[in-house]
Amino acid sequence: MNRPKLNYLIDVGLLLSFLTCFISGLIKWPGMIDFIGVSLYRTLHVQNISTLHDLSGLIMGLLVLVHLALHWKWITSMTKTMFKRDA
Repeated sequence: MNRPKLNYLIDVGLLLSFLTCFISGLIKWPGMIDFIGVSLYRTLHVQNISTLHDLSGLIMGLLVLVHLALHWKWITSMTKTMFKRDA
């Protein structure tokens, strides 16, 4: 698989895992759901939401590590450039 396609797939995975984690976090927070006026919290099983939230957070964390590993050369190069002293 070529590098741009791999980066794209990882970024899509990051987006999906972020949205899942964010939305399930909102659902887990009863005060926010009541504030919005949605009664999903009472109809969904809290344990299933917590499991979904935890798994999506773990997947997101792993994908971030892969993303950082794939871009490590760029990160180090930019860090050197940003902190380079002008002579």
